[in-house]
Amino acid sequence: MASQNGGPNPNAAPSLNVLAQYIKDFSFENPNAPRSLAAPPSQPDVNIQIHVNAKPGGNGEFEVELKIDGGASIEGNTLFAFELVYAGVFRILNIPEQSLQPVVLIECPRLLFPFARQIIADAVRNGGFPPLMIDPVDFAALYQQRLQAEAERLQAGQA
Repeated sequence: MASQNGGPNPNAAPSLNVLAQYIKDFSFENPNAPRSLAAPPSQPDVNIQIHVNAKPGGNGEFEVELKIDGGASIEGNTLFAFELVYAGVFRILNIPEQSLQPVVLIECPRLLFPFARQIIADAVRNGGFPPLMIDPVDFAALYQQRLQAEAERLQAGQA
């Protein structure tokens, strides 16, 4: 229930519930198989990019997308490449307005990440390679980078 001013009800506890989680988009490429499956002459270069997006859905619900794309290559030759958009629908209630964005863009992707990591590890393994175990991600640092980039973009627009 909302308070008289439309803000969170001060008597209700904050809550964050996962209503659904799902693969929204996924691709895995092994373009040079079977040559790429031979023992590599050196350690491959692994590149991973992570992005978080969120859309409000009403009634305290948000769809949060965790996009992870990357791959591995040796001497410019692609071993494998992947792109995963793993999403969840979250219901977030009784969170103060100033805390809502950090909860959506830090805590929600933090809950999604282990599942996305496992999907990528399994796909890489099923593609004939050792599983790629992505290191844990500091979503708070990603959020801070996003805020800084947005501030710089706004400042550049005013100059």
